[in-house]
Amino acid sequence: MSSTFDLNDIKRRMQASIASYKHDLGGLRTGRASASLLDPIQVDAYGSLMPLNQVATVTVPEPRMLSVQVWDKSMALAVDKAIRESSLGLNPQTEGQVIRIRIPELNEQRRKEMVKVAHKYAEETRVAVRHIRRDGLDLLKKLEKDGKLSEDDAARQSEQVQKATDQSVTEIDQILAAKEKEIMQV
Repeated sequence: MSSTFDLNDIKRRMQASIASYKHDLGGLRTGRASASLLDPIQVDAYGSLMPLNQVATVTVPEPRMLSVQVWDKSMALAVDKAIRESSLGLNPQTEGQVIRIRIPELNEQRRKEMVKVAHKYAEETRVAVRHIRRDGLDLLKKLEKDGKLSEDDAARQSEQVQKATDQSVTEIDQILAAKEKEIMQV
């Protein structure tokens, strides 16, 4: 067989999509401070964009406070600017190489906006999982058409692909429900 069907590869790709989704949700703000909140921020450092965690250390000294320790003092203003200009709505206070960020209480409207973003991320992930399913089913059809797989085997494998897709979508929905509950919790 030149091209082979690997169900484990399909499951692995679906899990990678879910892992990416969890990472995206980590950047969504709840009422509590989280070091991963600043993960999506890119800093203009030394002439190129770099992830914040490559120029500073982020810690959570209090439940509603982030502390960013910039390694190179000359980068402090660039880090401050990157945090201010991010879509997170944060207002950093810079003192030398340390930047403190108070995490404000989320009002009801802001919470609902966060939930909408979480739903958008979930839908993007479901679409990615369905694309992976389609790739797998297309490969099975091709193998069957080329006579490399019997009709029964193709049907059985297709069923497995659908089962993996259903499990992935269920997992996405569970993660979304938990994140929504976390965001709406006052």
